[in-house]
Amino acid sequence: MSDATFTVSFAGPLVTVQDAGRPGHMRYGVSASGPMDRLAFDAAHAALGNPPGTTGIEVSLGGLALQCTSGAVTLAVTGGAFVVEHRGQKLGAWCVLTVEKGDRVIIRGGKTGSWAYVAFAGTLSAESWLGSTATHAASGFGGGVLRTGQTLRITSASVREERTGEIAPPEFLADGPLRVVTGPQDQHFSGDALARFLTEKFAVTDAYDRMGMRLRGSELELAGALSIPSEPVVRGSVQVSGDGVPTVLLADHQTTGGYPKIATVIAPDIERLVQLRSGDGFRFAAVSAAEAVGAARHYAMCKAEYLDQIAVPRGTLDQRLMRENLIHACVLD
Repeated sequence: MSDATFTVSFAGPLVTVQDAGRPGHMRYGVSASGPMDRLAFDAAHAALGNPPGTTGIEVSLGGLALQCTSGAVTLAVTGGAFVVEHRGQKLGAWCVLTVEKGDRVIIRGGKTGSWAYVAFAGTLSAESWLGSTATHAASGFGGGVLRTGQTLRITSASVREERTGEIAPPEFLADGPLRVVTGPQDQHFSGDALARFLTEKFAVTDAYDRMGMRLRGSELELAGALSIPSEPVVRGSVQVSGDGVPTVLLADHQTTGGYPKIATVIAPDIERLVQLRSGDGFRFAAVSAAEAVGAARHYAMCKAEYLDQIAVPRGTLDQRLMRENLIHACVLD
């Protein structure tokens, strides 16, 4: 194994270095950050056989172009339905490929999805802050936002031919409305606001970044004061500002908030939510706290099984050919 280096030929906005996140610091006002789509991030590393939570790159719809300037390394791309260009070929995301000196890899948005992930078979050198390379995009703390012209170094880079090819995308994600647990401040809304929140359609607006997603839809009128005493908020909290517009808090959310929260999106559905784009519509559906816990446990079990499956090496090209029946007929003299 040796090092591999890349030049960032182009990086769109909000392309950042991320690891699994920085938990345990919210009492100090520091959000956990980490990937927006944690399932896709974990899948990229599992497909390479990396330890969970290894540092990688989160790519926004703005896209990313990398030029390999030395060495060779195998990398994985997962996330939304992005397009990957490599050696004159256009591939879909959810793939593992090997990049060598002189190769160029371009990742750009495709038909659906807002975030993609790049993981390397090696260690991406990045600055650590409070024990994590996860980037808090607003402050830049952590591994940081990628800039055009920047150099990336992958230490202990390896070529893992036995892992190259397509990655089976997850098929266990729930469909239908996004599930929420209502409250804890639904009493601060007018009589039918909660009912309209749960029955009417909402859409993602352009006001969408790593901190939160502002929605367009029915105005959720507040009953009385516009704010409450600040209290802790979590990823998935749906807080409503004085104009009646809901915002779902995401990876870089603030640690406390004074706007009433009408509901919280349950953890298993956040990955679906963050991959929506501006203009995409959806509905919410209420579940009980007990149902949310059950859904989270089922999701964790399915995710663990899925990551175990895609972590199994496919074998080298020679090994794969030996497993296939390449002879379908023969001619006898």
